[in-house]
Amino acid sequence: MKRLLPLLLPILTVLPGCSVSSAINAFVPSSGYRVVPDIPYGEGQRRTLDVYVPDGADGGTPMLVFFYGGSWDSGEKEAYRFAGQAFASRGYVTAIPDYRIYPEVRFPDFLKDASAAVAWAVTHGGEYGAAPGPVFLAGHSAGAHIAAMLTLDRQWLGEAGLSPCGAIRATVGLAGPYDFLPLKSEVLKEIFGPEATRPRSQPINFVTGTAPPMLLVTGDSDTTVRPRNTDNLAAKIRERGGEVEVIHYDGIGHTPLVGALAAPLRRLAPVLDDTDAFLRGRRQREPCR
Repeated sequence: MKRLLPLLLPILTVLPGCSVSSAINAFVPSSGYRVVPDIPYGEGQRRTLDVYVPDGADGGTPMLVFFYGGSWDSGEKEAYRFAGQAFASRGYVTAIPDYRIYPEVRFPDFLKDASAAVAWAVTHGGEYGAAPGPVFLAGHSAGAHIAAMLTLDRQWLGEAGLSPCGAIRATVGLAGPYDFLPLKSEVLKEIFGPEATRPRSQPINFVTGTAPPMLLVTGDSDTTVRPRNTDNLAAKIRERGGEVEVIHYDGIGHTPLVGALAAPLRRLAPVLDDTDAFLRGRRQREPCR
């Protein structure tokens, strides 16, 4: 496995996202868990999820929902088997949902899909050996934005009949865009709508200090989502009295950050170890109010 790292590392910076995932997944272990694919959590092809069930899941196993990135206009759950395996290897029943993306939908419809996926996890996780009660959220890039919005803005889980404190035990954001106005990309302007309403899309604008605890992780070499997004959100949470931890990885860029979850690439950065340590410290924690 160690000899694979020099071969896979250039792939992370040369190939597009799905090609990177395909290359990584070819080396991901297939034992220690089972995959239950294409479970519907809503209507339509993009509202399904895959569940990674670790061996020995016994009704008391924590559940985690992972949202992948892709600039809100790309991505598919099958490409993130490496992430599902990673979390399952640490004892989490892990759901990876697809969600509708641009141009089929625009903000906030992907948040509505994500809320429905979390509601499914809270309601149905026990069928796959997960413990009842709140779940963990994690996400990378656009997926970290989605996870943060569900954690900080009560509207979206509220529409699914839940609340952040009732549904989420803790959240991990990897290289998330949390404070990214003004928009320069014409595609992003289309996705997030008129300028006057774009502040509604920014997680930093919904910090109250009463949300579930968050771990915000970034790479100092990330030029896709600048680390200031992480630092600005963390500062706002601390200012309001909330619970947040921040990790910066020196020399790590945007794609390698999530790639480091994969078994053959974990020497890049201890993303899985640090995420697991944070979540383990909150497994028995009383939900926020």
